[in-house]
Amino acid sequence: MSRKLIDSGNNAAALAARLAGIDVVAAYPITPQTPLTEKLSDWVASGELDAEYVAVESEHSALGVCIGAAAAGARAFTATSANGLLYMSEQLHWAAGARLPLVMCVVNRGVGAPWSVWNDHQDAMSQRDTGWIQLFCRDHQEIVDTVIKAFRLAEAVHIPVMVNYDGYYLSHTYMPFELPEESEARAFVGPYRYEHALDPDHPENLNSVTLPDPRNDSEGNLRGGYMDIRHNLQQELHRSLDVLEEIDAEFNRTFGRGGAPILDAYRTEDAVVVLVAMGSLAHQLRVVTDRLREEGVAVGVMAVQVYRPFPARQLVEALAGRGQVLVFEKGLSYGHQGALFTDLKSVLYAQPERPKIGGFIVGLGGRVIETETLYQQVREALDEGDDVASRWVGVQL
Repeated sequence: MSRKLIDSGNNAAALAARLAGIDVVAAYPITPQTPLTEKLSDWVASGELDAEYVAVESEHSALGVCIGAAAAGARAFTATSANGLLYMSEQLHWAAGARLPLVMCVVNRGVGAPWSVWNDHQDAMSQRDTGWIQLFCRDHQEIVDTVIKAFRLAEAVHIPVMVNYDGYYLSHTYMPFELPEESEARAFVGPYRYEHALDPDHPENLNSVTLPDPRNDSEGNLRGGYMDIRHNLQQELHRSLDVLEEIDAEFNRTFGRGGAPILDAYRTEDAVVVLVAMGSLAHQLRVVTDRLREEGVAVGVMAVQVYRPFPARQLVEALAGRGQVLVFEKGLSYGHQGALFTDLKSVLYAQPERPKIGGFIVGLGGRVIETETLYQQVREALDEGDDVASRWVGVQL
């Protein structure tokens, strides 16, 4: 059974975290994340949520509290946005390197300076190399489902998970969504699992200064050095894609939703041209696709649901042999081009039948993305036919 609600994206995330059975919440307010953790704070204060809410003086401390809680055997959760995520950067590396199964919602927002409270993906893009799994949501239902699955995934692979959704476009808008019953959600997530939780009866030496080369421990077992530990994290990140598919398949059997946890395709079966995007922008591109289909253009949309680990194999299988791929994104790697565009080009480069590919930077700092503008950009790219260098859309100088 499930309940049908109409609520904000932030409240949808809070409800999902509550259903997952969180034990500890630590957070510092920042727009547009604040209503999410305020809701959790209200429930803790009223006794509706049996958890500890730790009010801290900074985002760095918020993730530090969650790191300690997770290591001590508690299911921990936090959320942030923009410069708050950047303030956590050191702790992001620590949480991933320590292999702690945390979940954090990032309500995506532009990064200062200059200050902006509006949406783009630059905050998450800037932290893509910290070792976290990064998932992106397109609507409120995906926020609910992804947060619940994120706890299961983090605890299965011992890697923290970042659930991203667009500030204001999703965080503050109201949409209908289904919410699982608490007993069903708790049964799906299960009890907290972290095999190295601190235990005085079974002491372990964790995260001490690590030598470059492998060496024997006190019992004569060969243990990896720093590089070996990093290699293990890299391998487990790649494996997490398979684990996510298994978790999603079980979620689908249990709740009747899911089925495309890594890439979600729309009208791509016969598509010669594929539009690629993340977050709510992928939904907007469906309108462009439908219009072009009416004009006889064989076009479709591919929503990238997992950005890290980068789903190289899945993207090659979905896009190799197409005529043209156009990437629309709300973030970039400064001094180069769009990060998703760059990553996608790298995995398609070695394919003998690689498509022509173009990239478009849109919507930075909340710049309005008109559907008509998207349509015109796609039309122009189709007329040009060749590879399109990373192009800025909506810039007025």
